[in-house]
Amino acid sequence: MKLIMFDMDGTLIDTEALITEHMTSTFAGAGLEPPTPAEARRVIGLSLPVAIARLLGDSEVSLQAEKLADDYRKHYRASLVSAEGREGLFPGARDALDILAAWPDVILGIATGKGLHGVHRLTKLHGIAGHFTTLQTPDHNPSKPHPGMIDRAMRETGAEKLETVMIGDTTFDIEMGKAAGVKAIGVTWGYHEPEELAAAGADLLIDSYADLPAAIKQLLES
Repeated sequence: MKLIMFDMDGTLIDTEALITEHMTSTFAGAGLEPPTPAEARRVIGLSLPVAIARLLGDSEVSLQAEKLADDYRKHYRASLVSAEGREGLFPGARDALDILAAWPDVILGIATGKGLHGVHRLTKLHGIAGHFTTLQTPDHNPSKPHPGMIDRAMRETGAEKLETVMIGDTTFDIEMGKAAGVKAIGVTWGYHEPEELAAAGADLLIDSYADLPAAIKQLLES
């Protein structure tokens, strides 16, 4: 059994504009200096309290970070009515998922900093919920780059390390994959730079979803 794990924000779905917008609203609403879009972009992929703690300059999640995370979630939920078209799949993502889902003995999964409710909402919105067998989120795992999401997905599916690949756009994704002992593919259209992904240990980098099936075959057959 082969397990292919996908990050969401920045890998499958382009949510940068919404995330940075709501970070600005959250910090400003609390009377704090908002992070710049570049600063907010750097923490996309972490679980929300950890991301906000980093933006606050804290090494640990504080009560303030937890409160701001709750405020952020309220901003995000309130915006969903007007967010139509602002959470789109990256070009080629749907075709790649269709191809991979048709491979024999392959299971697809998600490992994301997004909450489980958001994962269900977005996979249903884009008609891809049926593609994924295992969904790993901060609701029941530590934040990336801890390997817990990958470890749990392998336990759930019975996949071995040598048969598992993590696909993501940030160093958090690559570091998580490496910590779990699996192969990792970095995508260059997301929120961290390609050279950062390579330095974090990505086994391969790809520039489009059209390159993904061949990259996965290369890693699993090596």
